[in-house]
Amino acid sequence: MTGPLRERERAHALLAAEAERARAGGGRFVLLRGATGTGRSAMLEAAVAHAAGRGLRVLRARCSPEDTAAPFSCVLQLLGPVPESADPTPGPDERGSADRLWRVLRAYAERSPVLVAVDDIHLADESSRRWFVEAARRVDRLPVLVVATERSQYDIDQRPAGLTHTLSPSLVRTHTLAPLTDTAAAHLVRTAFPAAPDDWTADCVRAGAGNPLLLHALLDDLRDTPPPAPVPRTCAALYPGSYPAAVSWWLDTTGPATAETARTLATLERADRDRPGAPPRTAAASLAATAALLADATGADPARVAGWLTAMTRLGLLRTDARGRPRYAHPLLRDAVLAGWPAARRRAAHLAVAEAMLRRGDRVDGVARQLLGSGPAGPPWVLRVLRDAVAAAVREGRPDDAVGYLRRALAEPLPDDLRQRLLTELGSLEYAFADAPAGIPRLTEALDLPAGPRDRVRTALALGTALTGRGEVRAAVEVLHALEDRLTGHPDLLGTVRTASALLSDQDQTVRREAYRRLTDTARRSPELVGATGQALLVRYAATAGASSARAAMARLRALLTEPAEPFAEPFLLGTTAAVAQWADELDEAERLVERGLAGQRPSLLHPMQRALHNVRLDITAARGEYARLLTDLGPPAPTGGPAPTGGPTPAGGPTNADAHTLLALVETGRTAQARQLAARFDLRDAPDSWELNRFLYARGILRLSEGDTAGALHDFLECGRRQSARTVLSPVVTPWRTAAARCRLALGNPREAVALAEEELRLARVWDTPRTVGRALRVLARATGGRPGLDLAEEAVALLRGSPADAELIAALLTRGRLLSAGGDRSRARESLREAAERAERLGAVRLRSRAEEALRAGGARRTATAHTGAASLTGSERRIAELAATGRSNTEIADLLHVARRTVETHLTSTYRKLGIRRRGELGEALRGEA
Repeated sequence: MTGPLRERERAHALLAAEAERARAGGGRFVLLRGATGTGRSAMLEAAVAHAAGRGLRVLRARCSPEDTAAPFSCVLQLLGPVPESADPTPGPDERGSADRLWRVLRAYAERSPVLVAVDDIHLADESSRRWFVEAARRVDRLPVLVVATERSQYDIDQRPAGLTHTLSPSLVRTHTLAPLTDTAAAHLVRTAFPAAPDDWTADCVRAGAGNPLLLHALLDDLRDTPPPAPVPRTCAALYPGSYPAAVSWWLDTTGPATAETARTLATLERADRDRPGAPPRTAAASLAATAALLADATGADPARVAGWLTAMTRLGLLRTDARGRPRYAHPLLRDAVLAGWPAARRRAAHLAVAEAMLRRGDRVDGVARQLLGSGPAGPPWVLRVLRDAVAAAVREGRPDDAVGYLRRALAEPLPDDLRQRLLTELGSLEYAFADAPAGIPRLTEALDLPAGPRDRVRTALALGTALTGRGEVRAAVEVLHALEDRLTGHPDLLGTVRTASALLSDQDQTVRREAYRRLTDTARRSPELVGATGQALLVRYAATAGASSARAAMARLRALLTEPAEPFAEPFLLGTTAAVAQWADELDEAERLVERGLAGQRPSLLHPMQRALHNVRLDITAARGEYARLLTDLGPPAPTGGPAPTGGPTPAGGPTNADAHTLLALVETGRTAQARQLAARFDLRDAPDSWELNRFLYARGILRLSEGDTAGALHDFLECGRRQSARTVLSPVVTPWRTAAARCRLALGNPREAVALAEEELRLARVWDTPRTVGRALRVLARATGGRPGLDLAEEAVALLRGSPADAELIAALLTRGRLLSAGGDRSRARESLREAAERAERLGAVRLRSRAEEALRAGGARRTATAHTGAASLTGSERRIAELAATGRSNTEIADLLHVARRTVETHLTSTYRKLGIRRRGELGEALRGEA
C-alpha cells in the first residue's frame, strides 16, 4: 500500500493481507472502528486505492441517517447497476429481498475479486445492517473483501449495539483506530510548518487533541498566521474557521446529551480555577466529583458521565490537570466547544452548574465564579451567594475577585438601600485595589441613593477618603460638611463626620486650619457635638502645637477611651490615641491600640483611619529603630501617584509616609545608593502639600547630610520646618527638623545659629517631656555647645534615654558623649562610650551609626572590641525574656499578655532571636538557649 497514514501501519498491513486473500478466492469481513475524527474514512479510502491497484472491483457505499427510511438503501447504493439476470429491487419479503441482493453480489464476484467498501455502517438502515451481518457469515466462501467503518465512541446516550454484536469474533477482523500520539501529531505539524519551534508545535499538538480531523483543520486555519504568531486561544482568531467547524461536527455526531455535557464541562472549566485552600484530591476522586457535578447540572446519568469523561481522556480530548480534574486539552478546543452555543444557553448552563455546586455544598467562591457567567434576575439565592463570596474574597486578600462578584451582584434587581450598600463597597474596593478612576463615581452614585443615616455616613467617609487620596481635600471635606444637615438627631454620627473632616484636612494646610478652627469653636460652644473622637483629635492638635505634655495628653485620651463609643467613632479614637501614645514613647500601648483599630476595620470599605493606623504602625517601628523590619514590612517602594495599598488616602503624585520611612531605613542600614534612587523618583517642586511631604523632606535631608551635602540638607530641613509651622505643627514629636538643621548649621560653621535651633527644640521638647524628644534635643545642643557644658548635656541625654525604647537615639547620644569625652582628653571613658554605641548599633542593625562609632574609635586611637553578632550573648534583655517564655510552650498571645506588650512586639523579638541563634522553629529554642548557657 502506498502513502500510509501516520501511525496506521498495522491497519494498512491487515487490509493489504486481506486484499490478497480475496484475490486468492477467500473472503473476509474487516471492521475499522474508531472515534469521530480518528481517520476511519481516510483509512477506507486508502484501502480502496490499494484494492483497485491490485485488480479488485470496488463497490462503495456511504451510509447516512437520511437513508434509513428505505429498506436496503445502503446495500442498493453499494451494488449499483447489476447484471440483467438479477433484479435487486426489494420486495415485501425481507428475507427474499436479502437473498436476491446476495445473488447480485455473487454475480459480481464471479467476474472478479471484489472489495465492498462501506463507510459509517453504524448509520445504515436496519435491513442493510442485517444483510451485512448475514454477509459476514457467508463471505469467506467468495473472493470478496468487505471493509466497513463504524463509529465506536462512548456517548452519554447509549447507542445501539455495534454490527458485530451478534457475530462470532472469528467471522470479523476488527481493528480499532487509536488517537494519534503526541509524537505523530508533532510530525504532522512540522510537515506543515517545518520552521515551527518546539513550544508552538506542542501547543498545536494539544489543540489537536490526538484527533487527525481536528489537527488537520487547525493546521489549515493557521496557514495564514504561521509561527512565531502564537496559537490562538479563541476561535475568533481563526480563519477560515475549519477548526471550530470540525469541533462542531464532532459534537453533532455525539448526540444531544453528550453535546450538552461537553459544553457544560467547557462552561465549568472556563469559570473555574484553583481555589485558595482547596483540598488536594486523587485523580479518581476529582473525576468522580466532576462527573457528579456535570450530571447534576445536566440531568444526565452520573455513571454515563463518568464513563464519558474517562473515554474522552483516553482519546486525548481531555487531559487531567495538576489536581486530577478532567479539562479540555487546550483552551482553543474549549472555546470551540462553546462556540456553537448561543449566549443565553451559556448563561443558563452557568446558572445550572452554580445551582448544582450549591446543592453539593461546594465553596461559595466556586459557586460565585459560575454566577459571573450567568444572566441577571436569577433565583433569590444568587445574591446571597455573591455577597458571601465577596466577604470570603476580601477576608482572603483577593480584592479583584471581590470586585467581580460585586459588579455581578449589582446586575440583579435590588432595592435602593441594598444597592447603596453594595455600591459603597464596590467603589471602595475599586478605588483601593482594582480600578481607581471607577471608584469615585461609584461612591458618588451611592451617596445620591436613598439610605439610612449610618449607611450614608459610611458612604461619605469612603468618598471623602477617596477624594483625599486623589488630592481633592477640599472636595472631600465639603462632602462631609454637606452631610451634617441630614444628621440632626444623630449627635454621635455628627461628631464622627466632623472628626473625619478634620482628619482628612491634614493633607492640605489651608483646609486643615479651617477644619481645626471649626472643630475648636464647636467644642467650645457645644462639646457634645464633637464627641469623644473630636476631643481626642483636639488633644492631638494641642500635642503637635507644643501646647501639651505627654503625661496630660495620655491621661486625657485614656479617659476618653473609657467612655461609651459609637462604633463608627471608635477607629478614630483608637487611631488618634495610638498616634499620641507613639509620640509619648508608650510604644507597646500604641501598638496594641493600632491592632485593635485595624481589627475593627472592614477592608472592603474605605475609611480615613485605615491608612492612619498603618502609618502609626510604621512610626512605632521606626521609633524603635527596627530598620530591617521596616524594610521587610514595606517591601519595594510603590509606584508614585496611586492609591495607598492599605486603602486610605495618600497625596496624589507625592511621596508618602511609607516612602519617608523607607528612605530613612535605607540610609540607616547603609544602603545609600538605593536611598538616592528612591529620593530621585519624586520631584518635590510639583508635589501637592501634605504632612507626608514634610516627612519626606526631612528624610531626604538626612540622606543629603549623610552624603556630605550639608547645604542641600539644610534647605530640606528648613523647608520642612516652614511647612510644619504653617500648619501650627511646632512640637518636635512629629518631625525634629530643628535639631537636624542645627547639625547642618554647626557643620557650616554657624554654631550660634545651631545653638539657637537646638535650644528652641529643647524648650518645646521639655513641654512634651518624653525621653526621646528631650534626649535628642539635649544631644544636639551638647554637640553645638561643646566643652564641659556640652558634656554635661550629653551625660543628661544618655541618662534620660537609657530608660526609653528609643535605642537609636541612645546610640546617637552615646556617640556624642564619646566624642566630647575624647575632645576633653578622657580617652578611656570615651572609648567605653563609643564601644557601647557600636555594640548597640550592631545589635540594632544601624549600619550608619555603627560606622560613625567605629570611625570615632579609630580617631581616638582605639580598636573596636568584637561584638557578639550571634548566639545567646547577642540577645537583648527583652529578646531573652521572650525567648525563655516561648521555650516553655507559651503562645505569642500569652507572652504579650504576661509582659504587657503587643503581640507584634513578641513576634518581632522572636524573629530576631531565631536569626541570632541560627534556628528556624520555636521547638528549637530550648536547646539553643541551654547550649549557650
